[in-house]
Amino acid sequence: DTLWDLAIAEVEKRENPDDDNVKPGEVWEKSILFMGNKNGGKTTIILRCLEREESPKPTLALEYTFGRRARRHNAPKDVAHFWELGGGTSLVELIRIPVTSHNIRSFAVVLVLDLSKPDELWTTMESLLQVTRNHVNKILTKLEKTNPEVAAEIKQRMWNDLQRDHPDCALVDPFPIPLLIIGSKYDIFHEFDSEMRKIISKTLRFVSHYYGASLVFTSKSEALLLKARALINHLAFGYDKSKSVSVDPSKPLFIPAGLDSMSQIGPPPASDSDLGKMRANTPLELWKKVFEKTFPPKSFCALQDTKDPAQDIQYAEYEVDVMRAQKNQELEQYKRNASKSWKEMDFDSD
Repeated sequence: DTLWDLAIAEVEKRENPDDDNVKPGEVWEKSILFMGNKNGGKTTIILRCLEREESPKPTLALEYTFGRRARRHNAPKDVAHFWELGGGTSLVELIRIPVTSHNIRSFAVVLVLDLSKPDELWTTMESLLQVTRNHVNKILTKLEKTNPEVAAEIKQRMWNDLQRDHPDCALVDPFPIPLLIIGSKYDIFHEFDSEMRKIISKTLRFVSHYYGASLVFTSKSEALLLKARALINHLAFGYDKSKSVSVDPSKPLFIPAGLDSMSQIGPPPASDSDLGKMRANTPLELWKKVFEKTFPPKSFCALQDTKDPAQDIQYAEYEVDVMRAQKNQELEQYKRNASKSWKEMDFDSD
């Protein structure tokens, strides 16, 4: 290569530091699944990332959109596929649709947790991450048989954000694919009692660090949305990851993956006597017990979305709705006739 060729290669490497496999002229393609609390602000965050001036609408089941960005002038635009899971935890099994063995290498998860509802926070987080992790692990198990090099690459990448000499390597359990945790509605959360804010903040710091995830608090504030957008753009388009950190519980948290530590987070926010009474098999389980002692969780059933999407006016279609009403009437008539026929039957007592 000439000196000029080497210079061009160096510039391209600097512009694309996180993906050495993308060659000049090739299109970077990533996928992100947004999930979290119902009405937690997922759609608003996505629209802001894509710079769309639309009013957010309630998400029905699983919705898809995409964004495009050019890494540099006159370069083809990279594509990011954005999937959004609606319904809180009630439709979590739908994650099997966007997350597949074909795109697992380029997939990431954004978990949006509503900071204004701490009694739903742990249950929502645990349910969504557990099902997602189980699904990803099944894909990796299959890949180990069909494409072991890819499976090994994904497993190794889990540890990329932690330096080899990081003191917490033996204490964490990184999520199998890149994970970003967003605490939404910070404006409401900021009005909470300072002790409540401290417990929630410390707990989310621990969970994020334990899973090797990035953590950011946001709201409708433009400045906070920009911080969340920066971390999402890193996952979606390979933009440089910020090295700045904010861990002050009186301010919005901003902690890129790998930049926190157990020593800085400290022990669970409970007295030594309370901690001594709690039985837990893992650090994560201990933090859960401490958190739920302060914020007793809603039952899983209470978090299920029981609203019938067919009654949602934003999806109204006259012809379909008329036919549905007719079929509902026919069903009710069938039930009444069936009920009469059963009552009129003469059963032999023998």
